[in-house]
Amino acid sequence: MFQRKRKVTTMTAPINLTTIIEPTSVITEQIKTIRTNINFAATDHKLRTLMVTSAMLGEGKSTVAANLAVEYAKEGLQVLLVDADLRRPTIHKTFGLSNNQGLSSWLGHQMTDINQAIHSTIDNLFVMTSGPKPPNPAELLGSQMMTDFLTTATSQLDLVIVDAPPVLPVTDSQLLANKVDGTVLVVRQNVAQKAAVRDAVSDLKRSHATILGAVLNDVSDGQHNGYYGYNDGYYSNEEK
Repeated sequence: MFQRKRKVTTMTAPINLTTIIEPTSVITEQIKTIRTNINFAATDHKLRTLMVTSAMLGEGKSTVAANLAVEYAKEGLQVLLVDADLRRPTIHKTFGLSNNQGLSSWLGHQMTDINQAIHSTIDNLFVMTSGPKPPNPAELLGSQMMTDFLTTATSQLDLVIVDAPPVLPVTDSQLLANKVDGTVLVVRQNVAQKAAVRDAVSDLKRSHATILGAVLNDVSDGQHNGYYGYNDGYYSNEEK
């Protein structure tokens, strides 16, 4: 399982992978800061599985997850980026990969070799696509087979980053929350509603998620637009 020697897949102009296209940009530096702060937030336990999610659609969780995966890989870690958004997958488009087989195929017992769904991209970074949209995504993600998959992946790789569906529209992320070591919530400025974010945090906590912090996305500091900011403990006081 998880063979290391695979043909490198050519990527097709991934305009949202700023960490590859513009490695010295302000946005890339912010992604590096997020990576560093996540590491600090997880100092009490070894972070082997990280879930990236958001309250609602359109907040940039997949972009943050993919760019984080690239930066961890550049740091020398063996990283697997998993597209667990089985309803609205994007990772295969980002990396220019086929999505004929993927996570849903494996969880649905439709393939015998999991390596058919895992692609080598840049050095140290492997990508698992979502696969065809299944009729029962929540059941697949909440299954024991998903737990076993994460356990096996972390025994062979340094870090698994899970791009999960948004919290409020579906239960998928809540089912995944207690299967991973830490969760980061992406919140897009001028898009996310405060009540929705609070509801998402409450739902994650009820699912026993370890929330490491929040990424405030699409922030302007008056000089640069559209970069990411990280605020560890952003929701430490939910009564505000």
